[in-house]
Amino acid sequence: MLRTAAFALVGLALKPAFATDAVLGNATDYASPNGITERCIQIAPIPNGTYSKDDTKDEAAFCALDLYAADIALCPKTWSTSPGMMVYDITDGPYANDRTAFERNACKEGKSARDLAKDSLAKFKLTMNAEGTSGTYSASSLLYYHFSRYFDMTVKVPVSVWRSMDATMHTSEVARPGLSLSGHNRSARMNYAGWKHLVDAEANPSSYRPTDDIFTSDRKQIYGILTLSPGHRYGSEINGTRKSGWGKGQNLDFQETPAFLALREDAPLVEAIDTGLAKGRRDSQINRDLGPDVSREQMVYWMRELSEIVLLDFIFSQQDRVGNIDFTPYYYWTENGELEHKKAKHHEINDGDIPSGAILLRRTNLNDNDAGGRVAYANFAKTTRMLEKLRHFDGKLYERLIALNQDLQSQGPIYNWLSKSLGLKDAEVSQVVKNTALAAGILHESCQANKLRFDLNPKVFFLNGEVSPGIVDCGAL
Repeated sequence: MLRTAAFALVGLALKPAFATDAVLGNATDYASPNGITERCIQIAPIPNGTYSKDDTKDEAAFCALDLYAADIALCPKTWSTSPGMMVYDITDGPYANDRTAFERNACKEGKSARDLAKDSLAKFKLTMNAEGTSGTYSASSLLYYHFSRYFDMTVKVPVSVWRSMDATMHTSEVARPGLSLSGHNRSARMNYAGWKHLVDAEANPSSYRPTDDIFTSDRKQIYGILTLSPGHRYGSEINGTRKSGWGKGQNLDFQETPAFLALREDAPLVEAIDTGLAKGRRDSQINRDLGPDVSREQMVYWMRELSEIVLLDFIFSQQDRVGNIDFTPYYYWTENGELEHKKAKHHEINDGDIPSGAILLRRTNLNDNDAGGRVAYANFAKTTRMLEKLRHFDGKLYERLIALNQDLQSQGPIYNWLSKSLGLKDAEVSQVVKNTALAAGILHESCQANKLRFDLNPKVFFLNGEVSPGIVDCGAL
């Protein structure tokens, strides 16, 4: 297919052929088989954000994907609760360079289709909030990606880019097969409902409201985000037991996990770690999922990562976090006074060239970020008062939050970026501004009352076995 790379700041709101919302960034254009010009946008970086070389590389790789190339195959995501599209590399394997055969035969295998391809290249996620569906919002993933880089967070949030696609092509290659395949799975009720609404909408865009949430202004394309979310799902040791059911109950269960209990403990870091772990193990399911050995180093990483997750979820009104937190195993060790790490190939010590004294840690991936951003979503981090309960935090993270609030209140550079770059509605921008002010206010009050210990520095803890709490100016709101 024809591909052109603009690689300049592009305002989609100014171009009626594309989305009605303003999405700004580096643009790469493609032509669908129907002659429709599709667009991939690497969203403009958030002011003062810290992006790695891998971030830039991954963004470019997503926007280099020609969805109609012969060596790429598209499959409907028929597992989990929301519809989506998997993009596979088929340059090798039993269906090498045979797109038609892969989509006809391999896609029906669901997750196992990955085993018949060379690799997974991306996941396309779009907005779906119709009756009977789980609730997803594509702009949410963009919010999490870019704001995590503003905060320079420890938790791993995947790269996301904006992408549109010819609605007719999506219907024939993905949506109708998705509807058919999910209809045979009794446990995929919400997934099936999502495909049903999507097929109906692609035939008649006005049947979905708000239409602009999933269609470009010419109504010839759908849009969403491309991302990739590797990792393994945590059990109850991080996601909680969920025994109280969806909603507020399971979010309270989440706060009874060892790392969250440690975050709530008004005590020096080591004491908080040991107390949180002991209290968490009182639950038999959590104790079983933890396993016999959990190092203090692991607990400090978990505490830091959970505190970051809670902050993002509060700001973006995330309604579906519990049960959706993942991890990737890494080896950590010290060498010449420096902390080194390497991704684990296997879950065993002495993997290849890893030193025998290395510690295997689970580093948290915040992959499933598509249920935030909308005003209608339930903010469980707020309603269950997660931020108010924190007694440990990171000083630099706190300072960045205070600076962010000042920028948003004064409509500074970040506010300008937020209101113009992601396609958010005015009410959604206002919600981020309001929630940031509330989050800053809660932690500022805890800071002034000397209820926060600024000691969540996993690297320092790994090297020294302790962290002296930092002295942080609580600042002005």
